[in-house]
Amino acid sequence: MYFDFLVQVPDVPGKIVRKRLKDTVYIDFEYGRTYDPLRRFNIPKRTTIGKQCKENPSLMFPNQNFLRYFPDVEIPREKAGFERSSCLRIGAYLVIGKVVEDYGLQDMLDGIFGGGGSFLLDLAAYSIVCESNAGQDYPDYAYNHPLFTDGMRIYSDSKVSSFLSSISDDHICTFLNEWNRKRNHRERIYISYDSTNKNCQAGDISIVEFGHPKEDRGLPVFNYAVAYDKTNREPLFYEEYPGSIVDVSQLQFMLEKARGYGYRNVGFILDRGYFSKGNIAYMDECGYDFVIMIKGMAGLVSGLITEHKGTFESNRACSIRSHKVYGKTVRTRLYASDAKERYFHLYYSSAKDSAEKEEVETKIDRMAKIISSYEMKYASFPHTFSEYFDLVYDEKQDLFLFGNERSDVIERELGLCGYFVIVTSANMDAKEALDLYKSRDQQEKLFRGDKSYLGNRSARVHSDESISGKIFVEFVALIIRNRMYCQLRDEMEAYVGKPNYMTVPAAIKELEKIEMIKQMDGIYRLDHAVTARQKNPLKAFGLDAAHVHKCAVELGKLLMKTKAQEA
Repeated sequence: MYFDFLVQVPDVPGKIVRKRLKDTVYIDFEYGRTYDPLRRFNIPKRTTIGKQCKENPSLMFPNQNFLRYFPDVEIPREKAGFERSSCLRIGAYLVIGKVVEDYGLQDMLDGIFGGGGSFLLDLAAYSIVCESNAGQDYPDYAYNHPLFTDGMRIYSDSKVSSFLSSISDDHICTFLNEWNRKRNHRERIYISYDSTNKNCQAGDISIVEFGHPKEDRGLPVFNYAVAYDKTNREPLFYEEYPGSIVDVSQLQFMLEKARGYGYRNVGFILDRGYFSKGNIAYMDECGYDFVIMIKGMAGLVSGLITEHKGTFESNRACSIRSHKVYGKTVRTRLYASDAKERYFHLYYSSAKDSAEKEEVETKIDRMAKIISSYEMKYASFPHTFSEYFDLVYDEKQDLFLFGNERSDVIERELGLCGYFVIVTSANMDAKEALDLYKSRDQQEKLFRGDKSYLGNRSARVHSDESISGKIFVEFVALIIRNRMYCQLRDEMEAYVGKPNYMTVPAAIKELEKIEMIKQMDGIYRLDHAVTARQKNPLKAFGLDAAHVHKCAVELGKLLMKTKAQEA
């Protein structure tokens, strides 16, 4: 990210290198050297700090690396030519402000960051409303929205960068400790935990490594995990860790963090990716219960399903109508050396059955078509093909002849379609276990929202300090957006049908239409009455048209006061 202002190219003899790429000249800074004992000379370590101004070669547009290596250079903090739009969108700001007030976030953040807490909330609001985390676009958001920052000052993108870099580990730890201190640690809760990974092309970030991303684009990644309170549907704490570490290895460190935040009487709702003997043993040792889902075709439970098949799939006593499945609970050990018997909840869904059978048939048809295209040719196939087909070769010429379906294997897999299993350490019935695990649907939507609706699919930073600060802002935005999601969903349940304007993106789109217009006397006033479609999402947060009008008047007075002070 290059800033939209100019600075002098640093005068550091022997350390500045200019590189031309097409029509642009990039300025590199040599910040160190490493000695190569094999080749017996020093290798310079360089990073790009800006791009040269075409009109004046002595000036350049800096980036975040320039701020890192030349922190004493004076740069503009407020957007040049300070102006504000004559049309301000206030609806989403009022809703976000209500959530901030309910949680006491502004007081909490101001206590940690001083005046910077309000600026952090502005960055979080920008991320939610614009679905973006690109710092250079923040001034455009601030231009036509009210702000939490004192005096509603519009800061430049360089201020965004320097603020993110100033967020320290102490700031983050203090907030997370304070945030989790407010939870009720005496009641038994289940924490839903999951992780995702994010692509990054930055060079100076230590946690970015090549790993095993869900969407492999050939780029290094870092992992990001969040623990949610299943009962209150709130993010509790988060962690970032290097991209090469797999989820199953990180879980035990997360369990220690949960203990550090005071959570004792808890259970964990986990995805199947966290299943391992070590993790199960560790949770037992800590006294934590767990809920883990396993697919019916997995070797661990396929035998158990086969054993009980036909005993519950149409038994009305086993019907769980709220989820449209049939369920049964049995007790057995997870593995031979397991010290305890666990509760295995077996489920069958007719809808899932037909969908999964179609997937299996399509997979077999695709494999058969590929196999048939290589008959009487020299060919080798992936291991998955030999699982479903007997592949016949000419032993003398090593020529592939044909493939026959392994009917017993395919029929067995088709017979397991529609089944899935949830394993719990605590005694509960099949409905209770499924209700607990289904609470993860909320979390899955939040992870999609984090990447899509908060614009955080990529980090867009160049240093460890900036990425740590940006992840923290992202977590605060997630707290706010999660509350918006839950309250809109709860309000929507009262309506007949499902209005399409009660999702978070649609509600924000409607709320952004509530505008204040600057009139000839210089005072901002509400442009028009609140519409029916806007009243419904406002109602979800305890707001109404009268409250909007009152806030608009207060904002108009504040903006006039700010303008008078600037004059």
